[in-house]
Amino acid sequence: MEGTTPLLDAEAVADLVLLDPLTEESLVQTLQERFRRHDIYTYIGNVVISVNPYRSLPIYTPEKVEEYHNCSFFAVKPHIYAIADDAYRSLRDRDRDQCILITGESGAGKTEASKLVMSYVAAVSSKGEEVNKVKEQLLQSNPVLEGECPSCHLLSPQSEQLKLRQDCGHYGYLNQESSSLPGMDDAANFHAMQDAMRVIGFSPAEVTELLEVTAVVLKLGNVQLSSSFQASGMEACSITEPRELQEICELIGLDPGTLERALCSRTVKARDEMVLTTLTVPQGYYGRDALAKNIYSRLFDWLVNRINASIQVKSSEQRKVMGVLDIYGFEIFQDNGFEQFIINYCNEKLQQIFILMTLKEEQEEYVREGIQWTPVEFFDNSIICNLIENSTSGILAMLDEECLRPGVVNEDTFLTKLNQLLASHKHYESKETQNARRVTDTSLPARCFRIHHYAGKVTYNVTGFIEKNNDLLFRDLSQAMWAARHVLLRSLFPEGDPQKVSLKLPPTAGFQFKASVAMLMKNLYSKNPNYIRCIKPNDTKSAMVFTPELVLAQVRYLGLMENVRVRRAGYAFRQLYSPFLERYKMLSRRTWPRWDGADREGAEVLLAGLAFPAEELAFGHTKIFIRSPRTLFDLERRRQERVAELATLIQKVFRGWRCRTRYQLMRRSQIIISAWFRGHRQKNRYKQMKRSVLILQAYTRGWKVRRTYRRYFRSSASTCLANFIYRRLVQRYLVGLAKNLPPPSVTDRTWPPAPYRFLDDANQELKNIFYRWKCKKYRDQLPPARRAQLKAKLCASELFKDKKTLYPKSLQQPFRGEYLGLKQNPKYQKLHAVAKDKLVLADTVRKVNRASGK
Repeated sequence: MEGTTPLLDAEAVADLVLLDPLTEESLVQTLQERFRRHDIYTYIGNVVISVNPYRSLPIYTPEKVEEYHNCSFFAVKPHIYAIADDAYRSLRDRDRDQCILITGESGAGKTEASKLVMSYVAAVSSKGEEVNKVKEQLLQSNPVLEGECPSCHLLSPQSEQLKLRQDCGHYGYLNQESSSLPGMDDAANFHAMQDAMRVIGFSPAEVTELLEVTAVVLKLGNVQLSSSFQASGMEACSITEPRELQEICELIGLDPGTLERALCSRTVKARDEMVLTTLTVPQGYYGRDALAKNIYSRLFDWLVNRINASIQVKSSEQRKVMGVLDIYGFEIFQDNGFEQFIINYCNEKLQQIFILMTLKEEQEEYVREGIQWTPVEFFDNSIICNLIENSTSGILAMLDEECLRPGVVNEDTFLTKLNQLLASHKHYESKETQNARRVTDTSLPARCFRIHHYAGKVTYNVTGFIEKNNDLLFRDLSQAMWAARHVLLRSLFPEGDPQKVSLKLPPTAGFQFKASVAMLMKNLYSKNPNYIRCIKPNDTKSAMVFTPELVLAQVRYLGLMENVRVRRAGYAFRQLYSPFLERYKMLSRRTWPRWDGADREGAEVLLAGLAFPAEELAFGHTKIFIRSPRTLFDLERRRQERVAELATLIQKVFRGWRCRTRYQLMRRSQIIISAWFRGHRQKNRYKQMKRSVLILQAYTRGWKVRRTYRRYFRSSASTCLANFIYRRLVQRYLVGLAKNLPPPSVTDRTWPPAPYRFLDDANQELKNIFYRWKCKKYRDQLPPARRAQLKAKLCASELFKDKKTLYPKSLQQPFRGEYLGLKQNPKYQKLHAVAKDKLVLADTVRKVNRASGK
């Protein structure tokens, strides 16, 4: 591997190839220490180990994408973005197809890792409308494929239309274990899946059909069968509760009788005639479950093909591809069955290709660098792969043979055949073979066999092998699905078409899986593989909890120790001469601080002065190779000591420079301050001199003016001054009077007093003028009626003033003349028509007789 600073942490080395000593305990301890520091990624060469933290970490931001974009794989801390960038650049720059294999058991974070890889590639790849559209569809395919699971929570928004219940426990296929996870919002996930399907290009009709078929799978699990006996005494089965069957048929447009016959009976061809035979309850349940599995499996295949058709680039030009493979890791449970057997077979093949391609890559690099290749001893697991997949004597071949053999077929006969043919195989054992070797092992039950895999011994229980390998779907059920009027469901069962009836038995599950693995291996051999190993740190999915025992088991299953041994079988460390010399050149006086020659010559001079054993080093054309991690760590230790010495020297030089710089700064500051002070002092002296000169000039001018005044104006000076003062006082009086005039009301007789006695007459005259002016202004604004009324009041005032006691009180009342309303009196109107005189006053009076006083 090519190492730099982030990889050389003695407590938690970032590349396990450099781990020393290399043991399972030290490997797990290193993973635990890095996990504690929130460093969930670790390298084994260019293999990334990912430990699931079960929480969000701030290490997937756009800034992180920029940090790892176009960066050397080992130049930064281990990260999944590093392997994604390395694969993308190999695809782009070297024109090599890429494949990223992500393995690990359930809950280890494989799906999340695949999403991170695809999101990174989408972020750094080229732009463009068509490219962005494909990238968005590709990223949105994840929630669609994850959401395509039969969960009533996910279907709850359409539950009424699909006749589904909200309670997952109601459905037999969902109540086997908890169907919810803490912190998961099923409704939000369902809406996200719908949005993703819309982005990919699914029509509303396709979405509805997909949900309807998923609902059919759920409801099939609730179809219950009951046992009965025919008149002939043969056992038969029937539908216990027809309601679920009725709802299924309504969803897919099928006659309930047709589906019931397909579930409870089977048509067998005997010679030239078709015979209808009834099924027992176990056979009926087998057919029901087989139908549900086939519907769901074919629906998922249809979904994948539909997504591939949407995101496929329409171009005849040949393009390079990058594949992301998310696959189960090696599995060892308490009870291992057919599923674990085929999964572990696939992992054996992946381990085989990993070892071979790793060794091939190592050998190619040694040849490129001109270093002698020494064959590496490693465990070749091809003997185990051959044990399982051999076409004549392999376990899968014998299982297929047993499934197709006429007569009584069960797991016991299958196990007996295995014991007969594989009794001498050193990687196979069973109870019978142990007895033959006189070996006592109570951990191996009777109906089991054990295979010595690369990751350890695994005991398989043969119960269910025959049934699961057959995985046959009765022809009646296929024909029933073909008869449905549901477009999508009908398209999933083309073999149900009566016109295309085939008597050929379908391939077994083992045969199909073996063919898929062979195709996968062929595909991987044609591409450059990249590996991500996912590890589950605890069984409870608790955040940042690390269980060493569980992790150790996965380290063995994933073959990490074997990976490390293969990587460090030759030279554990290799690096280009230029960065190597740049990092360690301070260890030699000849290369420090600058080496002017070739990089390789500089590295040779540097290492020659350190006196390492010759077998520890090898000089390639472009890289330096170091055999053991101890040599590398010794080199790193010397570098750290030398860096400390150089740091001290740099500190000393820096402190001296800082003191000199500070002195020079203080000296410059003192000069500037002195210059400013002298300038300030001269300015003040100049200002003082200027003020003195101005005072002298003023005295001089005053003396000259006084002399001139005495000469020419002394005789009339008092008169001029008196007139000036008089005019100034009058001016100030008039200006002050203008600012303090009384209000314009005619009743206001106030007037400011004269400030000087010589102004009393003028002040009185101005007061009279102002009052007369106010009266004139008041009269000018009076209406004619009011003016006449006031004239009458004036006449009355001349007549009654000082002659009538109540005269002052009557001033406030307006004079009307006629106070009795005579003008409306008919008698007065007649009198006025005759007399035609003007009525001046009419009021009520008290008449007193002077004679009697009455």
